Amino acid sequence: MSTLETASEAPRPSLPDLFTGFLKIGLMGFGGVGPIARHIIVTERNWLDDRGYAELIGICQALPGANTVNAAVMLGDRFRGGIGALTCVFALMAMPLLCLVALANGYDAVSGHPLAQIALTGAAASAAGLILGTALRLLTKAGLARWAWVMAAAAFVAVGLLRLPMLPTLLVLVPLGLVAATLGARRV
Repeated sequence: MSTLETASEAPRPSLPDLFTGFLKIGLMGFGGVGPIARHIIVTERNWLDDRGYAELIGICQALPGANTVNAAVMLGDRFRGGIGALTCVFALMAMPLLCLVALANGYDAVSGHPLAQIALTGAAASAAGLILGTALRLLTKAGLARWAWVMAAAAFVAVGLLRLPMLPTLLVLVPLGLVAATLGARRV
């Protein structure tokens, strides 16, 4: 299966399909769009399968910028070229920007209240749970080789536990992963 292979039965999405898909991702992605993006791209719209989505997010995390914006650019470009990339990014960012302005004005009015602080703590905890749940779903459905599990564990330990910076960690793990994949392919 090639990188970013689409789900086999999925037709190439139109510009309106891409727009509504990424508009929905942007509208539903409060606290982080990763879990919503995966659900819409893989389960609901069937644009990619789980493995293709895991590969897409892996590439997007190695690029500068927000992962979902990078995914919007890559998927839009893949399916509809430059205009598709622009459509996806605009759809992804339009409503959250409007919501953010409205919420910022509302929060400014209540920020001194203790319940506002409690609500923010609860929102942070739920966002962390969504991220962990999505990561576990991707790991279990991606069909990773043994070396890929080792790379995933090494990245988690380095960045998540040891708090090493992501870029130097990637600069070490990506070449190691390429060597491991090459050696693994030679054995098959």
